[in-house]
Amino acid sequence: MNSSDCNSRTMLYVGKDKALVERFHAFSTCKIIEAETGFQAINYLDENPLPDVILSEVVLPGMTGFALHVELFQNVKFQTVPFILVDETVVKEEMLNALHQGVDDYYQKPVLPEDLMVRMEFLIPYKKLKSVLSVVQSKQKKIKIPLIKRIFDIVFASALLLVLSPLFLLVALAIRMESKGPVFYSAKRIGAGYSVFPFFKFRSMFVGADAKLKELEHLNQYTESESEKGKKSDEPYLTECVDCKRLGRPCSTILYIRDNEICENQYLRLKREKLGHTFSKIRNDPRVTKVGRFIRKTSIDELPQLVNVLRGEMSVVGNRPVPLYEAELLTSDDWTERFLAPAGITGLWQVSKRGGRQMSNEERKSLDNEYARTFTFWGDIKILLMTFTAFIQKEDV
Repeated sequence: MNSSDCNSRTMLYVGKDKALVERFHAFSTCKIIEAETGFQAINYLDENPLPDVILSEVVLPGMTGFALHVELFQNVKFQTVPFILVDETVVKEEMLNALHQGVDDYYQKPVLPEDLMVRMEFLIPYKKLKSVLSVVQSKQKKIKIPLIKRIFDIVFASALLLVLSPLFLLVALAIRMESKGPVFYSAKRIGAGYSVFPFFKFRSMFVGADAKLKELEHLNQYTESESEKGKKSDEPYLTECVDCKRLGRPCSTILYIRDNEICENQYLRLKREKLGHTFSKIRNDPRVTKVGRFIRKTSIDELPQLVNVLRGEMSVVGNRPVPLYEAELLTSDDWTERFLAPAGITGLWQVSKRGGRQMSNEERKSLDNEYARTFTFWGDIKILLMTFTAFIQKEDV
């Protein structure tokens, strides 16, 4: 192996095995980028040049190495990058299934850096020489928006942007007059098929508001009340993880919560299903500006998402896209169905209980899944008409 090749290689490692990373640093001068979770890896890859190889642990919090591979390789640009899995124990059936799905190699720990580097130097040129067209034809499985829905999205969004351009200008001036900072706010969101895209809104908060979110968790309307927590205080915190049972070993990092051992994946499930911390919606949020409060109450802050619609990242009607940290908790079978539908500006749950504090996670999940199963063009028109009647929210959330 040519040492000069190593000096120019970049590896994205997904996992938490610091000892493994240190061994690679000691063996070569290859640049190693670390990401602890699948969603962190996706976020990095979305904003940075492609690495030469991706090395991922099978066991990851939220999204497994298998799921990360499936998600990445639906996108053609990742299909010439070698993807290698490592695990403490290799189950033959799982390894064969992974290789059949397109994983390039599967190693059992401890992994010798020199062996992996030799393999890497073979895979990098081999993958680049493969026909990209044949890979796309065999693996590309994007969620397709029906043609009539897409045509309506383009016509509707274009017309609305043209008509509302004077309003855009007035709102932009009001935002800049009240507080310093950009007029528009952009954040990463997860849409159809777990695709990551920049989500546009008018800025309604003071600059730096995201950093204060944890300080305001007690105002989260989706967090359980103290009385609800009290009702569950006698329930055993630790429940058996189905994935650990299936594998016969811990499926993820072991945590110690309330003097109990619990795997990280099961902890995330409990956090989602029992503790109700998945969605964040703050009552009387002090981070919101006066202009922001008005544009939120009238939903004007959502209008820049018409640009997302024109770009094809969203539809006028669909399931609301969610932040990366929320999507990381929505990977169980009963939640993933919602991601089979287009992301939308408005949707079924918004017109069912617009801004209602009584909306629970389970109700949102049920309505999102229902929309994913049953959405039609005329159903979208009905939801859109209902949205106009609910345009002025009754609650300041």
